[in-house]
Amino acid sequence: MATSTHTVTNQPPPLVGYDVFAADRALAEAVERHLPPELLDTAREELSQLGRAAGSAQAQQWGVQANENPPVLRTHDRYGNRIDEVDFHPAWHRLLGKAVTSGLTNAWGRPGGHVRRGAGFLVWSQVEAGHGCPVSMTHAAVPALRTDPALADVWEPLLTSQVYDQGLRPPARKTGVLFGMGMTEKQGGSDVRANTTRAVPLAAAGEYALTGHKWFCSAPMSDGFLVLAQAPGGLTCFLVPRVLDDGSRNVFAIQRLKDKLGNRSNASSEVEFDATWARRVGDEGRGVRTIIEMVAATRLDCVLGSAALMRQAVAQAVHHAAHRSAFGGLLIDKPLMRNVLADLALESEAATVLAMRLAAAYDSDGEADRALLRLAVPTAKYWVTKRCTPMTAEALECLGGNGYVEESGMPRLLRESPLNSIWEGSGNVQALDVVRALQREPRALDAFLQEVGRARGADHRLDGAIKAMLTELADLETVEVRARRLVERMALVLQGSLLVRWAPPEVADAFCASRLGGDWGAAFGTLPHGLDLAAVVERARVER
Repeated sequence: MATSTHTVTNQPPPLVGYDVFAADRALAEAVERHLPPELLDTAREELSQLGRAAGSAQAQQWGVQANENPPVLRTHDRYGNRIDEVDFHPAWHRLLGKAVTSGLTNAWGRPGGHVRRGAGFLVWSQVEAGHGCPVSMTHAAVPALRTDPALADVWEPLLTSQVYDQGLRPPARKTGVLFGMGMTEKQGGSDVRANTTRAVPLAAAGEYALTGHKWFCSAPMSDGFLVLAQAPGGLTCFLVPRVLDDGSRNVFAIQRLKDKLGNRSNASSEVEFDATWARRVGDEGRGVRTIIEMVAATRLDCVLGSAALMRQAVAQAVHHAAHRSAFGGLLIDKPLMRNVLADLALESEAATVLAMRLAAAYDSDGEADRALLRLAVPTAKYWVTKRCTPMTAEALECLGGNGYVEESGMPRLLRESPLNSIWEGSGNVQALDVVRALQREPRALDAFLQEVGRARGADHRLDGAIKAMLTELADLETVEVRARRLVERMALVLQGSLLVRWAPPEVADAFCASRLGGDWGAAFGTLPHGLDLAAVVERARVER
């Protein structure tokens, strides 16, 4: 209805109807850089199809609906029978179905699979982040199951299937499955060796009965879970299916769903096992070693997921500033706002470039790349996920009061932003994991130094930062108390080295001046004078 009191003007149009992949120059360039030429045309087409879907009004509405209608736990049916099911809004299934059919659970068996899948995960997570949890765990379960070829033969084709087969049934009757993970318990949290869940061997080889609980088990409607429990030989990894081969339900008592800050579309639950049937994965007493490859893959997804949130936040901020006028001109042309937007754009691009470099390392057969992942994954997980929250908050502020209103989508990004820093090991866990690798795995440090060394001599600020980092690395005896400081420095040096090699000069110059050269304040928008900030902002802008 028209109003006689005023005309609505100077309101930016919604950022909709665009290709999320093609509009992200840093991501598109990374795909071109890391894939062999013979795969590029196919990869670009599949990623642009997903990008157009992600930028559509329909997909954006699915994201809103999935979060406004969170999952509902049904412990019993109308007759009092225990069923332990979770109902999701149809929008959740559409989001999850699109992710699966687009290959976001299929990286391990196709050429360039991790780069293609990583780019797709970064694109589609910008629509809605919660459904990325089962996508990530399903993808990451493959290397753990490969420790048992018999299990892998059954489950891997279903895990990597590009068919979304909704509903709980035996795996033999499904064309695709989803997986979850259950590691932490009330008394231990990240200290999984304190777990008390017991695993009692059954008559058949490799079969056990589990009794105990898991304090944080996400996506409880998945078809199977990798969990840790105490077997006679020590902490061991097990596969717990929701439905047994005969069609009966395994004992998987969902006590309640967590009421979380964000990630509200995704069900995170507390579950109890009571003589729950399980199949051992790997040897007894080697549970952490068996499941660690799954953890590493999900940690990379935390980096990719944070990079996705950061990219969407900066895209919204730049879009708003490009269409909003104040004090005689567009916000994007105001020098101080340009400084803020450029600073945000640098953070986003550095996160994307690092995440995709790690995805490419997963595709590599080279020993150096495998060693690099051991250090670079926890380093990136520590730093990129930590930068996500302050960056998202600053991007929200660029929209002013409009950004604080739920309809803008920015509050959902902000609520989601701390999650990846907590899940799969919080900041201290990541920092100490880096320290452990430095002390025990010299090849990992060699690979890391080789990687950053490829840019040595190209920028004096990067060279100075590498020298300072080497000074820190020279003393590992007292490193624990300064582990965060060291890992932060390693992350910035690694990001800087990648940008110097691959980003446009104006991006690399601004990053090195601020993050490595020390000419930067404690808040975003404090980049030094003399940089080409307009070019940095324009690079981050979505063109439709």
